[in-house]
Amino acid sequence: MADAEVKTLPTDDEIRDVLRTVEDPELRMSILELGLIYGFEIDEDGLVTVNLTLTSPACPVGPMLQGMIFHKLTQLPGVEDVEVNLVWNPPWDPKTMASEDVKMALGIW
Repeated sequence: MADAEVKTLPTDDEIRDVLRTVEDPELRMSILELGLIYGFEIDEDGLVTVNLTLTSPACPVGPMLQGMIFHKLTQLPGVEDVEVNLVWNPPWDPKTMASEDVKMALGIW
């Protein structure tokens, strides 16, 4: 009887590094640094679930961002599927959710 193949899953840091490369096309800033990623997890079957919010409910690039996240994460070894959930609560607030670099770039004090 052959040993079962051990699946190597990406680490949280590897997933975070990929998410950091996804940019909001209007702001040209990382969605991770903007604070638009509310969380993510990967299960033992290789399903990555990402909770994403948008800068506003009327943001026209939501489907594009979901597609970019899906495409980039499915390139990671061990990722079998990606689910991107839009989350509206709590509402996005760049004053409390964006990185210091993003706040400076946006002129938020």
